[in-house]
Amino acid sequence: MGEQAYTAARGGRTRRGALGALAAGGAAALVVAATAAPAQAGPGGHGGHGGQHRGERYVALGDSYTSGPGIPDQVDANCARSNRNYPSVAAWKIRPASFKDVSCGGATTEHMWQQQGTNPPQLDALDKRTTLVTVGIGGNDIGFGEIVGTCTRLSFTDPYGNPCTKHYTAGGTDQLAARIANTAPKIEKVIEAIHDRAPRARVYVVGYPVIVADSGKGCWPAVQQAEGDVPYMRDTGKRLNAMLRDVARDNRARFVDTYTPTIGHDVCQTPENRWVEPLQPTSPAAPFHPNAKGEAAMAWALLREIDRRGHGHGH
Repeated sequence: MGEQAYTAARGGRTRRGALGALAAGGAAALVVAATAAPAQAGPGGHGGHGGQHRGERYVALGDSYTSGPGIPDQVDANCARSNRNYPSVAAWKIRPASFKDVSCGGATTEHMWQQQGTNPPQLDALDKRTTLVTVGIGGNDIGFGEIVGTCTRLSFTDPYGNPCTKHYTAGGTDQLAARIANTAPKIEKVIEAIHDRAPRARVYVVGYPVIVADSGKGCWPAVQQAEGDVPYMRDTGKRLNAMLRDVARDNRARFVDTYTPTIGHDVCQTPENRWVEPLQPTSPAAPFHPNAKGEAAMAWALLREIDRRGHGHGH
């Protein structure tokens, strides 16, 4: 990813305070709403998003950042899917005529076309009546689990150095940057397939939220990421989001920035302010994944983008 894309990924810093405040309020409201009742798939409700989206046919695709592993209630054990994940919270707000969530923990772009355990190929959930599609994918294509495991293990060898950075940039090549670049055409292929199967649908590519702090050197030993590796991990996450944004823009889809609204709620925050959990979660969630507040914040970002772009079916 070039410097221009990386710079763009860092855009909007001047609005961070306002966005953070809005995200906190919006996420809190959605958490209350999501706790009050599970996601509904019935016809549009009264007022708010429901009135605008009456008749919407919504399909959610994605990996574990979409499915919400560990967050109560888990409604699909094979896919670690929660009914409090961001698609479910968003669906509860907009009250679509139909709602299918086929996201699955561990999914890669290949699982758009291939069965994953008991989960059919995710693209099979789409048809020509689908009007709204969200897709959050790509993290497992670059090896998210392996990266977290490697960096955690190496952090014990040099907690105040940068052992993980050295590991992934040995020989002068940034392996993670290369993985992200190699994943771009896979994301493009997914979006093209969505357009082909659901030609009426508005497609939203949902990015990844903040994980490590947006500034500073982390919080060893509470979170086992070496201090010198935190900037590298931060930049890798931003590079992944920048790639997703660029591919979405170039393929008639819209990118949902979930990173900016979640700044200040990373793994190093106190439990009450944390929206993504560390290796030993204090709220129900998988390690280094969003908790219920984080999923609600992602839902808020999605709803904001839907409202900003309008309800029309054009691309």
